Amino acid sequence: MSAERYLNHPTFGLLYRVCPAGEAQEVYATLYAQRMFFRVSHHGRGANFDSMPLLDARHLAEQNLLRERRNRSVDLPLWQKLFDQTFI
Repeated sequence: MSAERYLNHPTFGLLYRVCPAGEAQEVYATLYAQRMFFRVSHHGRGANFDSMPLLDARHLAEQNLLRERRNRSVDLPLWQKLFDQTFI
């Protein structure tokens, strides 16, 4: 897993990366409230922020954990810790 990633949202401030969500997309959460989630699509030099419900973000994060387990990734403990800190 690469180093922690952060983005600055124009309204909600600093966001941290929770997990990947497909090609050129990732799930981010607000740093302080940790209950607002966004699917961020990267394109060119910009990004598109789409808000998403907690359960959808949790589902994507669980899928990411399952994928890491299947691949026997060395990053699994890091993703598991991030999941636990964010959703439990």
